[in-house]
Amino acid sequence: MRKKGLSFSLAIAFVLVATSLLMAQGAGDISQLARQNLRPYWHVFIAYILVWLILFGWVVSIARRLGRIERGLQGSGPPSGR
Repeated sequence: MRKKGLSFSLAIAFVLVATSLLMAQGAGDISQLARQNLRPYWHVFIAYILVWLILFGWVVSIARRLGRIERGLQGSGPPSGR
């Protein structure tokens, strides 16, 4: 229980320090952030979507192969020892 409290305290301290550092660097100017536009970054979003689709397909492929291996092992039965 004590470790959880320490972890939580460290996490809160990190967030507070990071926030104060960002504010000190001028990231607290909300009006400038509100004027930004994400349209020039459409290719980044498409790249992220493609990577996630490839990863999902890879996981599905591994699951299918593992299923085939498991079915093959169930059908073969225990080794005869010869």
